[in-house]
Amino acid sequence: MDFIRYAERSAGLLNASLPDVDALRAHIADREWLVHQCTDRDCMLLRKFQRELRPVFEASAAGETAAVIDGINDLMVRHPITPQISSHDPGSLHIHVASKTQSVAELLVGEALLGLANLVCDLGPARLGICAASPCTNVYVDTSPNQSRRYCSDRCSSRANVAAYRARQKAVASA
Repeated sequence: MDFIRYAERSAGLLNASLPDVDALRAHIADREWLVHQCTDRDCMLLRKFQRELRPVFEASAAGETAAVIDGINDLMVRHPITPQISSHDPGSLHIHVASKTQSVAELLVGEALLGLANLVCDLGPARLGICAASPCTNVYVDTSPNQSRRYCSDRCSSRANVAAYRARQKAVASA
């Protein structure tokens, strides 16, 4: 499994609004085999996990390395992960989070934590962030080569750049 994708899905999960099963189904629509398994309990567990995970991204954005590591470790204790070697493609063995007996919430939480743990080990704990565009509060995973990401999306980046340009133009006009 591509752990970067798991980590990026953790940001997507944290940014998702999950008030009900339909919202959860929409969030995982690209994973058809999971959609029919969603329950109200999954939504409740995922909303709780969102509240638990957000401080990890906040700590990373604040440069608090130890808090990122401790936060992920604490979450892995509270939400044990069961990785397994997947052989659905015999030419490319890889790791998946076990899902045969897990709920949708347990699977998504396991993927998120496994992805974040590997990302932090491979790229460092400063690769998680909170969007710099006001008033956005979405999170992101920075996989850029020079660790330069500041926005959750191209849309927020464009909006911030346009706002900065207009502010500069207004300052020049009033000077």
